[in-house]
Amino acid sequence: MNLFYGNKYRRNMSTANIATPFLPTPFPPCYPTPLSTLERQAHPAAIVTTPAALEFASLEAWLTSPGTLQLPLHQIESQQQTKGREVQRLLLQAHLQLRGDGDVGPALCVPQSAGVVRHARRRLSTRVLKTIFGPVELHRMGYSRDGASSIYPLDRALALPARSFSYELQRRLVKAAVQNPFLESVQTIAELTGVSVSKRSLEEILPDAAQDFDAFYRQRSAAPATGSILVAAVDGKGIPMVKPGGAQPTARLTKGQKANKKRMATVATVFTRAPWVRTPQQVIESLFPTRHSPPRDAPAPPRPENQRVWASLLKGKTAVIQEVAEEMDRRDPLRSLTRLGLTTASVRSRFA
Repeated sequence: MNLFYGNKYRRNMSTANIATPFLPTPFPPCYPTPLSTLERQAHPAAIVTTPAALEFASLEAWLTSPGTLQLPLHQIESQQQTKGREVQRLLLQAHLQLRGDGDVGPALCVPQSAGVVRHARRRLSTRVLKTIFGPVELHRMGYSRDGASSIYPLDRALALPARSFSYELQRRLVKAAVQNPFLESVQTIAELTGVSVSKRSLEEILPDAAQDFDAFYRQRSAAPATGSILVAAVDGKGIPMVKPGGAQPTARLTKGQKANKKRMATVATVFTRAPWVRTPQQVIESLFPTRHSPPRDAPAPPRPENQRVWASLLKGKTAVIQEVAEEMDRRDPLRSLTRLGLTTASVRSRFA
């Protein structure tokens, strides 16, 4: 039978240059229901014969073995974590096998602007995907035609990325890279998940994660705020740049020359805040405190509302300041709020 697809595609989805369209019907048609408690008791073999169940039984046997009972706790923790990851990987692998291979029939028809395109060439292939539990295999049916890349319905049903790393693994990698250097990030992920990812792969994943940043903020509606002061701040931060691998080292630095060249990143923030009314004594006390902690009955300062912080190494100061102005106009189109700008001398002339 032929199955028709919509032509809505999502970026960074499966296969080489084309994303597989969404299935209009649930896939697969049905899932096996889990065994009830009575059925599990009546069929104990159904529990212990799966690879995940056998691995879990092995983990239980290891924890109760005489040798393990003599180990210190930290060694048990480390080895149990490694063995437990394999149990979870096998569980995920079994789930993927239940999802089938994405076979939707003899041909796949995709509506396009020029008409319906029929993909009648079928081929079953295997794809390896790295997840937070380890690598898993997917057996998937591909549909292709002359002059077009293959389409894999299973990839679309599972919302798989184009890269060989699952979206959850990529999310954790990006989160680690935001807080730490690249090498330390991949080492941390390897220690927490047991999955090895190269530093180069992380460097390639990060631009994918950031490509929708500007579009996201452009389409987001301004949230209501109670503060009457609209604050914007712009500053510059020097970023040391890594020299290319083929660059020749400098034998001796001349006067004023530095080992690492820096590029200036422009950092900006916009937020709304309520006024904080204080007496002169309170202002002086905040600048030159005479006590270790403020009085318990002292009112808390107003917190920033709807704060947005962003930075760019590629855009210049003028472009980022223009974005700040647009963000302020988006939040205060009638210019009814009190506007306050904070900046440094290096960007003051462009911010004015």
